Amino acid sequence: MFSTSSLMKEWEKLLDAMPDNLKGSYNRFKRAAEIVMIEAEPEVGLTPKEIIWKKNKTKLYRYVPTQTKLHKVPILLVYALINKPYILDLTPGNSLVEYLVNRGFDVYLLDWGTPGLEDRKMKLDDYILDYIPRAVKKVLKTAKAEEISILGYCMGGTMTSIFAALHPDLPIRNLIFLTSPFDFSDTGLYGVFLDERYFNLDKAVDTFGIIPGEMIDFGNKMLKPLTNFYGPYVTLLDRSENQKFVESWKLMQKWVTDGIPFPGEAYRQWIREFYQQNKLIKGELFIRGRRVDLKNIKANVLNIAASRDHIAMPHQVEALMDAISSEDKEYVLMETGHVSVVFGPKAVKITYPTIGNWLEQRSN
Repeated sequence: MFSTSSLMKEWEKLLDAMPDNLKGSYNRFKRAAEIVMIEAEPEVGLTPKEIIWKKNKTKLYRYVPTQTKLHKVPILLVYALINKPYILDLTPGNSLVEYLVNRGFDVYLLDWGTPGLEDRKMKLDDYILDYIPRAVKKVLKTAKAEEISILGYCMGGTMTSIFAALHPDLPIRNLIFLTSPFDFSDTGLYGVFLDERYFNLDKAVDTFGIIPGEMIDFGNKMLKPLTNFYGPYVTLLDRSENQKFVESWKLMQKWVTDGIPFPGEAYRQWIREFYQQNKLIKGELFIRGRRVDLKNIKANVLNIAASRDHIAMPHQVEALMDAISSEDKEYVLMETGHVSVVFGPKAVKITYPTIGNWLEQRSN
């Protein structure tokens, strides 16, 4: 019988005998396997912060300022109920949070946490009318500020728009919406997947209680299945010897696969009243008996869409502009995707400065 060492020697002889192109392919494949199966996951969310308020699973973070003089108006970041919000603070040098902190903003983040089965009855009403208002109050008190800015990303922006419309009396100076859908009349393949004739929404919610993160992730990937299921790994095989690319790839894969469940009743509302019935933009949405009228929004608005976004397509985002009463409002279309708008070279070079410059002019 061969010993392990002798087998390795024989294998090394075979490798030496391989043509250079096959040897290179093997080495790239070996390196990719090490990255996926052996190497540790990268650390994320490293910008220093402290918890200043908690409710149920939700935490409100304040990021430690790096400047001695801060802009007068603090900013609260509101993320979606899907995935985890550290996409906004993925890694040093590629973090919207870090960028804003370093520009002298007093930055806060609302992290919804990971819901359990006991949270299955949570509705959008609860998050919008119980959680966001208390977080805003805490930010204003902590910052000793008279006004606040709020940035909502993805679904977090949609929820923020509802909150702002229902609270026209609150001192909201600036609203930034980052790839947030408002008009659901044309949602592309989502409309096909979620058509009430084929998708039994009630059965899904009643069966699961909380919708698994894997189910949400699968639906998102089905928008472009070949690219989303296999593309990342094919690209890794091609570029596994590029350490800078590998580090970025590992960060993104960690976030993409780090999904969280969606509270059942909130999911039922989100799919039925938004995707299936498009109530928000029509002015037919009611939250705890109160009609949501987007015309109540009068704050300064920066509304950002991404040209390659299949989750919140540009026309879904832009629809907000005619629905609000703001005099100072700007729509910006970025040449990015739904995630690359906040992570990657274009985010660092274009998105971050666009947000920072617009906000700085309106925060003193």
